[in-house]
Amino acid sequence: MARLRSILSALLCVFLLFCPLSVPARALETSAASAVVMDAGSGRVVYAKNPHAERSIASITKLMTALVASEQSDDLDEPVTVDSRAVGTEGSSMYLDYNEELPLRHLLYGLLLRSGNDAAVAIAIHIAGDVEVFAELMNQKAADLGLQHSHFANPNGLEVEGHYSSAYDMALIARAVLADPVLAEIVATKSITLGERYMENHNKLLSRYEGCIGLKTGYTKAAGRTLVSAAQRMGTTFIAVTLCDPNDWDDHTALLDYAFANYHSHLLARGGKALATVAVEGSLARAVPVVTASEVRYPLTDDEVPTVRIRLPARLKAPVLQGEVVGALVYSLDGKEIGRTDLIAAVSAPDDSAARLNTPRWSFRLPGANVFSPALPRWRGLLSRSGAFLTI
Repeated sequence: MARLRSILSALLCVFLLFCPLSVPARALETSAASAVVMDAGSGRVVYAKNPHAERSIASITKLMTALVASEQSDDLDEPVTVDSRAVGTEGSSMYLDYNEELPLRHLLYGLLLRSGNDAAVAIAIHIAGDVEVFAELMNQKAADLGLQHSHFANPNGLEVEGHYSSAYDMALIARAVLADPVLAEIVATKSITLGERYMENHNKLLSRYEGCIGLKTGYTKAAGRTLVSAAQRMGTTFIAVTLCDPNDWDDHTALLDYAFANYHSHLLARGGKALATVAVEGSLARAVPVVTASEVRYPLTDDEVPTVRIRLPARLKAPVLQGEVVGALVYSLDGKEIGRTDLIAAVSAPDDSAARLNTPRWSFRLPGANVFSPALPRWRGLLSRSGAFLTI
């Protein structure tokens, strides 16, 4: 019996050595009152803590200020004459002088690097005539972006009633800022000298975190420390937002590390890829090839496999124009749509009456207009395997 117990113990040790028990990863923790990590490309949220809670946001407000200014201005190098109402604005400053003239672009650098409250007011007055009207433009832009938990009362984030946002909404604002090439360049700038002014970015992550490309810091006594950051690696960009976070530098490092370690951008569909051939009625061209209009990418964990639905008619009626949208390719994950691309005709098929009269009654038929694949790995032929998923 003792010998049997020894043998069983040895076998158990070998089993544990080669088949270790899986232990759930420790939950990601943050000291922030609210936090979000979002993929900039798709908008997928990969981490959230009280994402829609409405809170004071301090100077990260200036991301919206810059977005509105860029959108409202035809020329960022247009001269701005500093209004007296901007001079001496409380808090952080780029130290503007009354009647000083400088390009709007310089004010944007002062706004986003030095977090100049005076720059925010100067921009608002230049764009809209006064701060209140500019705040209305900010709220209109918030509506355009689909923000549901934000309201802006000033361009700089100084504490005032009715000025707030959420971690999720700020991530959407950051996406819009990064999509603006000029603003994306400004928020990624560590330091710059413009005229006689030397400006250094308050965002320490630009130097501390690999791949960091922005965005903005903030602090007031009521809001606490607020921070919006973004980092890019291997073609994937993640945005991190924390509100009221006394440990924001370390938390953003942990949040971004978590995102890059667990989610990877996958190419689900290539743009211009031939997918099928669809029969055409009433044309000498009996069929037209169908291609994807654009690529589809989405961040996935190693265990996630999306499904795909092809929406195409069994046949088309002439005339069919090259580039005409004839269907769609829709990707889903756990029943939720995560991406799509139009399916377009690769060539034209002109209308031809004689051809229509002589069209045979039979034709090659594709599957129905709403064919669903339970899982991508079951596809064959037109789809090719790429890692844990299939790429069209």
